[in-house]
Amino acid sequence: MTTSSSSAQLLDGKALSIQVLDELKATVSARIESGKSQPGLATVLVGEDPASHIYVRNKRRACEKVGVASFHHELAAETGQEQLLDLITKLNADDRVHGILVQLPLPKEFDYDENEVLAAIDAKKDADGFHPLNQGALLQGRPAPVPCTPKGVMRLLDLTNLDLSGMHAVVVGRSNIVGKPVALLLLARNMTVTICHSRTKDLATEVRRADVVVAAVGVAELVQGDWIKPGAVVLDVGINRNQEGKLVGDVEFFGACQNAAWITPVPGGVGPMTIGMLLQNTVEAANLYD
Repeated sequence: MTTSSSSAQLLDGKALSIQVLDELKATVSARIESGKSQPGLATVLVGEDPASHIYVRNKRRACEKVGVASFHHELAAETGQEQLLDLITKLNADDRVHGILVQLPLPKEFDYDENEVLAAIDAKKDADGFHPLNQGALLQGRPAPVPCTPKGVMRLLDLTNLDLSGMHAVVVGRSNIVGKPVALLLLARNMTVTICHSRTKDLATEVRRADVVVAAVGVAELVQGDWIKPGAVVLDVGINRNQEGKLVGDVEFFGACQNAAWITPVPGGVGPMTIGMLLQNTVEAANLYD
């Protein structure tokens, strides 16, 4: 599952995601053969954002691969909050639907309240792990759907077979979607966790102390390669385009490879894991209804 790049080993998210989907396909098949219901994922797309359309299309294709039923709903950007909430209410009551995903971001020009929308989803059907009840459960260390990208980060980190207890992790980014939840997951592994952000005074010094770096801030190559501690693990969540139009992460990859023991590439690292974790959340949610 790892391949060599300079001195660093690549944590191959693409290969791991294929393994995850194969495992889910076998789980879903066995579930249906035993007479249980087919897991179902409802996706809701509001507006015409091209990236969001690509993301949702990829999620629906993954559903087809593993045998999860896909229920897709597209709404015009100007549909409005009330109609969106009405749709979520219907999906909450639909026995065929075990997971609900509202693709973010919602169109900003039409004054949607994302927090209200996420809170309207039945917490048991929250495939993205963004419901406030589920985020509170994560904080308390109780079982609940875990946000997909942080969950994928932890699966990739497991490939290193390191004993994380007592190690120091630095998370660059404090979003509710990645930064904060991944910090909680690392803390649950008995790591000492530092969260850095745009107001951090000396980011380079903080990163240089880290045994594990998770970069999730959305700034191309913000984390310089020579900041990486020798032997560290680097998990790069960022997907950006540089001035040449090339896809790059939040970490300066080639420089980081000289110091890191393990590193995720961009593309092909954390990104592919997100959909696998989404479908895993959906299948786990279906088990709650048996």
